[in-house]
Amino acid sequence: QVQLVESGGSLVQPGGSLRLSCAASGSNFRTSHMAWYRQTPGKQRELVARIDSSGNAIYAGSVKGRFTISRDNAKNTVYLQMNSLKSDDTAIYYCQGLWTITGTAYWGQGTQVTVSS
Repeated sequence: QVQLVESGGSLVQPGGSLRLSCAASGSNFRTSHMAWYRQTPGKQRELVARIDSSGNAIYAGSVKGRFTISRDNAKNTVYLQMNSLKSDDTAIYYCQGLWTITGTAYWGQGTQVTVSS
């Protein structure tokens, strides 16, 4: 059974930075595709960034150039470095992992990011 645990969410001022972490339990992390999503009240969950098992990354247009997704397979962890944060980035951020061996997608419990002065 795979569990994903996010951390790093916080209150930060506009223009500030945060790094989110998502630690995965279980095996086969290095063959997984990992992603960060975010959701605000009344809106659908949206993709922020995704990184495949080879380290190739894609980003939503709204965060491109400000956010960086990365992974450390030795630590079974994926990161989201968020710079130049804006109030529009305020949301609950969720980690998702797609285990390619089983075709199963897993979600973390979410971590709150609030950008406000």
